[in-house]
Amino acid sequence: MQEQRRQGTRYGSGNSRDGRTSKTVLTDIGPVDITVPRDRNGTFEPAIVRKRQRRLDGLNDAIISLYARGMTVRDIQAHLTDIYGVEVSPDLISKVTGAVTDWANRPFGSSWAVLFVDALWVKIRDGQVSNRPVYVVVGVDFDGAKHVLGMWIGKDGEGPKYWMNVLAELKTRGVTEVCFVCCDGLSGLPEAITTVWPAAIVQTCIVHLIRASMCYSSKKQIAQVTAGLRPIYQALTLDAAAEALDELESGEIGRRYPATPRATAAPSHPSEQP
Repeated sequence: MQEQRRQGTRYGSGNSRDGRTSKTVLTDIGPVDITVPRDRNGTFEPAIVRKRQRRLDGLNDAIISLYARGMTVRDIQAHLTDIYGVEVSPDLISKVTGAVTDWANRPFGSSWAVLFVDALWVKIRDGQVSNRPVYVVVGVDFDGAKHVLGMWIGKDGEGPKYWMNVLAELKTRGVTEVCFVCCDGLSGLPEAITTVWPAAIVQTCIVHLIRASMCYSSKKQIAQVTAGLRPIYQALTLDAAAEALDELESGEIGRRYPATPRATAAPSHPSEQP
């Protein structure tokens, strides 16, 4: 608006700013009282909250996005005023950011069929920008529905103490019984699982297991090795998987790359035994 008014004055229109108008708009976080700039001629048209507009979508997402970038409540308030022309109270911003904290600490149901533990690599600014793992735990309930239970930032090289803290937090929030935990053999994780949930079965992620098996073969033989492994991980029973493994060991792949079937057969932790 300031640029429009400067241009108007430059060309002799006589138009100028004329205070602000208050109104209430409906947002995804409830009614919000805002103040919108106005000009004397009534020609100014806000770009975000237009005249007679009574609903503003996306404000919640904007606040959370700014909060995730490390901005304070006052910084977020100033940014929304500069960009959107919307003056949002600090209490409202705190309410939205508090919802993020509430989500991160929400309670869970007690029993879960499967927990998946894996990492996403993202760029994180902490003094300097670096690639760091964000460990995500996804739970599958007994109705087959998936739920993101939490996310934890790591430093690449987490050990038993780190995983004990993560799993103990999940147990404190209500996860007391787990049937299977699918992970990729992160250091200290299988031991932490059996400590927190003694009855849980630790299952190495099939994708990571295949990748580990292919490390012992040449790149030219990857397609052949993958085809040889497929009957094992697609087997419907343990006996069928054992038979497919025997065929792999006695075949060309087993003779040329004996470490490949051994990597497939040997679990990384006793709890992975059927």
